[in-house]
Amino acid sequence: MTQPGTTPSPRPFAERPLRVALLSYRSKQHVGGQGVYVRHLSRELAALGHDVTVLSGQPYPVLDEGVTLEKLPSLDLYNDVSPFVTPPLREWRDWIDVLEVLTMWTAGFPEPLTFSLRANRELRRRLSDFDVVHDNQTLGWGLLGVRAAGIPLVTTIHHPISVDRRIELAEARGLQKLSKRRWYGFVGMQARVARRLDPILVPSRSSADDIAREFGVDPATMEVTPLGVDTRYFRPRPELERVPGRIVCTASADSPLKGVAVLLRAAAKLATERDITLTIVSKPKPGGPTDRLVDELSLRDRVEFVSGIDDTALAELIASAEVAVVPSFYEGFSLPAVEAMACATPLVASHAGALPEVVGTDSDAGRLVPPGDPEALSEAIAALLDDASERERMGAAAWRRVQERFTWRAVAELTAQRYASTIDSVRGTRPADGEPRPAPARARANGA
Repeated sequence: MTQPGTTPSPRPFAERPLRVALLSYRSKQHVGGQGVYVRHLSRELAALGHDVTVLSGQPYPVLDEGVTLEKLPSLDLYNDVSPFVTPPLREWRDWIDVLEVLTMWTAGFPEPLTFSLRANRELRRRLSDFDVVHDNQTLGWGLLGVRAAGIPLVTTIHHPISVDRRIELAEARGLQKLSKRRWYGFVGMQARVARRLDPILVPSRSSADDIAREFGVDPATMEVTPLGVDTRYFRPRPELERVPGRIVCTASADSPLKGVAVLLRAAAKLATERDITLTIVSKPKPGGPTDRLVDELSLRDRVEFVSGIDDTALAELIASAEVAVVPSFYEGFSLPAVEAMACATPLVASHAGALPEVVGTDSDAGRLVPPGDPEALSEAIAALLDDASERERMGAAAWRRVQERFTWRAVAELTAQRYASTIDSVRGTRPADGEPRPAPARARANGA
């Protein structure tokens, strides 16, 4: 009971429903992890009682009931139907649109910058509408304006895009190198912005180490907050029969970072020895490097590409395979790995980036092979295809690991705690007499 003449302290933010603005500059659901992250995190935050508004540019995310989508449209210069086409002048709305077009004309990628500028403009108009802003790896200059306006700001960095840039430059030849350097020009901005943000949520310790090294971010500002999997869909399905010889991979097919070319070469070797089929959840560019390699390796009758399927179909596909593969050269976390583990599908993954953390180097949840080695990859897949009891044992261990570590509800609860501590450090809750205010993340990490 409050004593007469005293004022009760307000409840800390951790105990209150929060009004969250979740930013995502592009949120395509099944290409890359951004759309997956936004959808599932927003749903589970809403289920915890928070009021979540997603502000997104094109492609817009698919969201669940209870989450509000507010569109911050770009000129959509990179849409699937007619990419790199300049819209008519009458469709240009303001100076940000002009900047977007000029950057495209000079072979750059403007969306992280231009979305951040639009988000800054929108949020500054609505300073009282949100308790916290959570940016999903936009890392554009506009975020510094959001922070300067006094809005508590949390950001997620899944992994430093400088790693993608380095791998793609190594693969590029001739003038391609020049165009790749220009395309990835936004990475320097992301590094400089990231160094001025606190806190930064990262999905793994490996990713934190890479962000510190690549972007020069102070490790004290980073807090590991893993990603999750939607176990309503991605779960063991004993009612489904595994298709003999089926191998499945979810990856962006034309990105060298994802190692699909390595998997195709491993599949070509396996196809000389046994009856296998490879299903890749992606849409390669017709006539592009992946499409050409399928023909060069004479795999057209063994490889199928599928895209645009919903979570139910994707989960059933993964659960129908005898082996799932994540052949990436780098992952900041890897949702495809966790989705396979949740379906109890035996997993072969590269020993690269955060994959050893996800799979567990001392667990039975998957097998790790050197990245970029098709021989080692084919041998690991073959060993599992030949051993039904090992597949069953591995799948069961993987499902246990997912239940212990990687559910979206646990991710949302931890993220909400990050929100609350950030709000307290920026705005503060009125402390009781003699009670210190919470310290910022940097000070907490340094022992303050």
